[in-house]
Amino acid sequence: MADRLAELQDAVEAFVAERDWAQFHSPKNLAMSVAIEAAEIMEHFQWCTGEESYALAPQKRARVANEIGDVLIYLVRLARVLDIDLVDAATAKLAQNREKYPVDKAKGRATKYVDFD
Repeated sequence: MADRLAELQDAVEAFVAERDWAQFHSPKNLAMSVAIEAAEIMEHFQWCTGEESYALAPQKRARVANEIGDVLIYLVRLARVLDIDLVDAATAKLAQNREKYPVDKAKGRATKYVDFD
């Protein structure tokens, strides 16, 4: 997977360079783009029940995949602009979450860590 992530990062960089778009890619603009594209994912689920959200029609699933791709591309670009290693950031966050959500308190519960007994 790390190789595929590196390939994606290189492909995104090449795409941006070919179009001379780096000038528009401030962290602010990229962060806004992540949020905008994430909202476009949510739009596909807006009126679905939780159960319906698992059973997307193929065409809708393809549109959701397209929006997920947009989010990932913007995250890859934002990480590169800020010189943040995506895998390191995610690994560190997962370690933090393991501490905040220990199995004995969090298993099977959708409770925020500050509300644990």
